[in-house]
Amino acid sequence: MKEIILIKNGELVLKGLNRNTFEDILIKNMKKALKGIGEFQFTKSQSTIMVEPLDDDIDLDDAVDVLKKVFGIAALSRAVVAEKNFDDIKKKTLEYLNERLDEVSTFKVNAKRSDKKFEMKSPEICREMGACILSAHHHLKVDVHNPELTVTVEVRDRFAFIHGDSIKGAGGMPVSTSGRGAILISGGIDSPVAAYMMAKRGIELVAVHFASPPFTTELAEQKVMDLLRKVAAYSGPITTYVVHFTELQEAIRDKCPEVYFTIIMRRYMMKIAEKLAVHQKCSALITGESVGQVASQTIYALGCTDQATALPVFRPCIGMDKDEIIKISREIDTFETSILPYEDCCTVFTPKHPKTRPQIEDILKAEEALDSEALIERAVNSARKTVIH
Repeated sequence: MKEIILIKNGELVLKGLNRNTFEDILIKNMKKALKGIGEFQFTKSQSTIMVEPLDDDIDLDDAVDVLKKVFGIAALSRAVVAEKNFDDIKKKTLEYLNERLDEVSTFKVNAKRSDKKFEMKSPEICREMGACILSAHHHLKVDVHNPELTVTVEVRDRFAFIHGDSIKGAGGMPVSTSGRGAILISGGIDSPVAAYMMAKRGIELVAVHFASPPFTTELAEQKVMDLLRKVAAYSGPITTYVVHFTELQEAIRDKCPEVYFTIIMRRYMMKIAEKLAVHQKCSALITGESVGQVASQTIYALGCTDQATALPVFRPCIGMDKDEIIKISREIDTFETSILPYEDCCTVFTPKHPKTRPQIEDILKAEEALDSEALIERAVNSARKTVIH
């Protein structure tokens, strides 16, 4: 039997005249994701993309596991191809779903007749296929409301496809359909979640990480690279910069009031990230900040931080509490890595009593003590570039 994977596009069906462009990018992203598994042929048809393996040795289980993480896919199904006659459809259904039908006690049949010239209408397909299944599996009962298995028959232009229950996809929009954004990535729980959430909205990611040796270790940097690899399973390759931040942090420690250490540090991170982002043709910065979570994330502090950059700052976690963020981190498998005990630069020189309601005038006055342009230029020039897959 010839087996394929059917891809349901989700919200792409809402697109207008540019829908084909979005679907083409989704296919391009699927090709990249499946590159290590084998060669596939992709065919678009009526809000569905058919993914056909071109090699008999390809493991479709591996292909499904990869495609489940590709943004833009609402659902996917392994399906068998049948000729467009009901005898072949019945035969292929009983052969293909035999083991699954043996495992369940209730089922229903769902029919989708895209080809209106097919001799049987959808209700008739459901009725006749249901009777066929019942005659072959006497233990089964029909349950149209809560079946253990839904048998779907899709009659399309050239072939019919039969499959069981669909598998939930990652949803969202295909990566790169919404431009590029630079994520300020730390080793914590929040920023990998923020990266994932913005990639889900179609943003291609560039990552900027700040390291402060000897206050932070190589293990802390490796932790961030491991987090980015987990995000890259969904987003695709991530161009990553590691910025040497020690000199700037020490200058802030030595020349600025302690109560402003963290907010000034965050502002300089934004300034540096902006320069790298513009170089990479990014149109926004992304952070994992959430209102009120720490002193540097009060509404007043965030306002001061935003004034450090001309780029818009996206904060997808802004209204979420920690439990909500942790839930997503567990779902995308970043949580256990995030809680490894390797501290990042955000914990260096943390003030005992940070200012929670900073005023921008006071921040700017404090920054006058710093040789800002030279410090930023050296930090940008120190950035090491790599690509995380």
